[in-house]
Amino acid sequence: MDVRVGFIGLGIMGRPMASNLRRSGTPLSVWNRSPEAVEALVALGATAQPSPAAVLASSDVVFLMLAHEAAIDAVLERATDAFDAMVSGRTVVHLGTTSPGYSAGLGRDVEAAGGDYVEAPVSGSRIPAERGELVALVAGREAVLDRVEPLLAPMCREVLRCGAVPAGTGTKLAVNLYLCTMVAGLAEAYHLADRLGLDLELFRRALDSGPMASAVSCVKLAKLVAGDFEPQAAVKDVHTNTRLIADAARGVGAASPLLDATRELFRATEAAGLGGLDMAAVVSALEQRDTDPSATAPAVPSPTTRHTPSVGAEA
Repeated sequence: MDVRVGFIGLGIMGRPMASNLRRSGTPLSVWNRSPEAVEALVALGATAQPSPAAVLASSDVVFLMLAHEAAIDAVLERATDAFDAMVSGRTVVHLGTTSPGYSAGLGRDVEAAGGDYVEAPVSGSRIPAERGELVALVAGREAVLDRVEPLLAPMCREVLRCGAVPAGTGTKLAVNLYLCTMVAGLAEAYHLADRLGLDLELFRRALDSGPMASAVSCVKLAKLVAGDFEPQAAVKDVHTNTRLIADAARGVGAASPLLDATRELFRATEAAGLGGLDMAAVVSALEQRDTDPSATAPAVPSPTTRHTPSVGAEA
């Protein structure tokens, strides 16, 4: 008998992931708060369900790609009598990024109710999600991972087994520390090149051709040069990630001075109303500090040096 699969959360990441899963021929039930994403999946042959509970009732394995811990608790009706019935006999796969403690607690609750739990936070943004090139950092019981891993294959180019919960989430936070600080550093380097009056296209080519180039740096630098801040990884989500990373670092006594500086830049960018833009828009926090070193909230990136993005743009 085919495994019945559900997918809840069809945002910037969830929609392309679910689309690739459906294109692989997997029977799929879906739910999302906004109907447009659901309609796109239905066009691919997925079945729309009227509620998260209906997705769980019609599925053996349910993927959750939700923005934060409160959204997960609300969807699963956690801490209510309905939770046990919803997850019992089902495998819940948590794809998003939360704190390690939250993931561990959710896993305990799912298993206590008679279900199975896998955490599988993914490394990558919208474009890798569209291409099925994400990296899944999975954790859980081996027998459960054996069942879930084939379902991750259409969405991911690699699935790495990290051990027991919450090692997958911990790995994701450590990876994201490097990502967040790297993009902030790239934005600062671009900002300096801009203020020095350099040929910014030549600057881009110099970085892209050198030993520091990566898939992320090439994409983000191209966005900075073009003034294209359509979100692949939104500022608000990155700011949330920096908080989770900082909390994890404090919890184990790990120093994180680069992260702390980076976190403040993303906080200021979101505070300026730019949370819906791509994380490369963190350059606006640097521009604001040029004119006001004490500033805590940046202005929209200047149209004199680049195209001004529209706040709230969506993929």
